[in-house]
Amino acid sequence: MSSPAITQKLAQFGVIGLGVMGQNLALNIADHGQSVAVWNLEGEWVARFLAANPGKSITGSADLKEFIASLERPRRMLMMIKAGDPVDEMLNRLAPLLEAGDIVIDGGNSFFKDTQRREAMMREHGLNFFGMGVSGGEEGARNGPSLMPGGSEDAYRHMQHTLEAIAAKTPSGPCVTYVGADGAGHFVKMVHNGIEYGDMQLIAEAYDLLRHALGMTAPEIAEVFARWNRGPLASYLIEISAEILTAVDPETHRPLVDMILDKAGQKGTGKWTAQIALDLGVPIPTIAAAIDARALSSMKDERVLAAAQYGRQAGRYAGNRDEFIAAIGQALYASKVCSYAQGMGLIAAGAAEYKWKINLREIARIWKGGCIIRAELLDVIMRAYDHTPALANLLLDAGFQQGIAAAAPAWRKVVSAAVELGIPVPAFAASLAYFDAYTAANLPQNLTQAQRDYFGAHTYQRTDRPQAGFVHSDWQKLVTKATR
Repeated sequence: MSSPAITQKLAQFGVIGLGVMGQNLALNIADHGQSVAVWNLEGEWVARFLAANPGKSITGSADLKEFIASLERPRRMLMMIKAGDPVDEMLNRLAPLLEAGDIVIDGGNSFFKDTQRREAMMREHGLNFFGMGVSGGEEGARNGPSLMPGGSEDAYRHMQHTLEAIAAKTPSGPCVTYVGADGAGHFVKMVHNGIEYGDMQLIAEAYDLLRHALGMTAPEIAEVFARWNRGPLASYLIEISAEILTAVDPETHRPLVDMILDKAGQKGTGKWTAQIALDLGVPIPTIAAAIDARALSSMKDERVLAAAQYGRQAGRYAGNRDEFIAAIGQALYASKVCSYAQGMGLIAAGAAEYKWKINLREIARIWKGGCIIRAELLDVIMRAYDHTPALANLLLDAGFQQGIAAAAPAWRKVVSAAVELGIPVPAFAASLAYFDAYTAANLPQNLTQAQRDYFGAHTYQRTDRPQAGFVHSDWQKLVTKATR
């Protein structure tokens, strides 16, 4: 490991944390012409990383003060460490060593409210703190992720060149943009992950319908997914799903996917998405259904017991096989649109609540490459915001209206068939219910309001004069009158 000397050229960028993501981002930065200094709590990791990457413009320090001294001003450093207390502990160590104008970026999956708090604390010391969503996993970090930085707009220009260089590239440009102040970047990444939950659950439900309702094998379903990936459903998740379904277990020689226990994990960002949506009063039923589905999947022992007690077994679809496969594809498309509509609506609500100037068209653009939810659908979403920048909901866009209207009959057929066959499709059904509710001129909540006013005097508005405000009725008196 090198020590900074007077004659040594200072590094242009620093990386703290040499887990896989930190290592890959450091290499990505170095590959794009930037000199990089690295530091890790366990000093042997630094030595091992440097030994494994000779000849690159990367230096390392075992001492944190030495690491800070090795960076050019304003210092720019990216932390890739575990979210939560470790971030606060690291900032407490860094703050006394830094100087006004220096920039610290948290690239982990931190909760956006923690990022807001940390940004305010660092700002008091004259330091710039960014919460930056990083999507794309290990491969993205190495070859081009989608980046969602939030912090000081003035400070962003000091790191813009580096971030644009290492981000994924599409015909629409590098997959990074200034998202907004303080916690905006981590908020957008949180919602990105919520959409990812919804997308993965929808694909899983399509897979379940194909294997149980139609009795298709994993290789046969892989062919369907590969075909879908050449059309409007084209996306990274569809692509890898097709590949996964072709993998063979070397032990049993069966499809590897069939050997995987049906218990899905989660790291918390999906839960945060649902909690914030409740706080902001934004409906996200597709995403919430996906979170619930993972929770139910974890109850494996109980599910096995319940299945035996009830004698549950999925039925087989008796209709035309090819027509049903096509219908599942249409239901998947329409449901995905609803999932994105819910996510974009939540980002817009967050921007309004926290005074962030988030450009939704730009968010769709930077999700086109590098990130897990990259999809052809994002081009259509970009066009929707090009046409109407203040679009209230993607379902109101003329381009989506045509596609959803065409898919709706098949969508209903798929959900109905799944219910009849006993195959759970919570995200498909939640998406359809969201569509039906959002496009209904009248909903039954007039009765809900009457109930609330009856038992709690919560008041209601009249249909004939809503502008007059809220009123209360003496329901018992009125009911007594009506029954005399």
